[in-house]
Amino acid sequence: MSKIFLGMAAIAGTILIYLLAKRIHRILPVSLLLPVVTATAAIVILLLVFQIPYEVYMEGGEWINKLLGPAIVALAYPLYENRNVLKKFIVPIVSGTLVGAVIGVSTGVLLTKWAGFADSIIYSITPKSVTTPIAMEIADSIGGIMPLAATFVMIAGVSGGVVAPFLFKLFKIDHDISLGIGYGSAAHAIGTASAMSVNPLTGSISSVAMSLSAIIVSVITPPLLSILL
Repeated sequence: MSKIFLGMAAIAGTILIYLLAKRIHRILPVSLLLPVVTATAAIVILLLVFQIPYEVYMEGGEWINKLLGPAIVALAYPLYENRNVLKKFIVPIVSGTLVGAVIGVSTGVLLTKWAGFADSIIYSITPKSVTTPIAMEIADSIGGIMPLAATFVMIAGVSGGVVAPFLFKLFKIDHDISLGIGYGSAAHAIGTASAMSVNPLTGSISSVAMSLSAIIVSVITPPLLSILL
């Protein structure tokens, strides 16, 4: 009974905090106040202040985590709605995602190599720009640390969602296709959530780029590592 109560409390608390974070972001539409950022920070602070073990929180958090799969599948609807646009721009979408994947892998490898980190860290950061389950599998297959890979993915997603609007504005990038490719290939699911807030077309392109990026990174990682290392 206690586990059920803790699970329900964790689910209810997480949802309430996220809804509050969304309301704050609507009032103050600043990228630093993205709901995923403020909600995550609020939950971490609450767990630390009330000394609630992570395992206890995950009694309910795990159920929310299981909804990630259906949420990604739900992206198929905006894809269907914008299928004609996707067909028209398939070449720039694929080529742009390919370039983004190569840059994403190369920058992570070269930066950690330059900083003198161990090979296990380099292998863990390599798939940082793809969605968590795939990134963990890629990292494990090349000798990385799966939990660390998941952490790098989270950092890439959050930082991408926060920094992307500033970069797009700085370089005057405002085309929906370009925005979607940028979000999806660099910041995976979190970036796609941010892209959806721009408009459904940008979100659709981002979800395509996210999916393509996962496939491309899985293929190019071994040969790129052999070249860069």
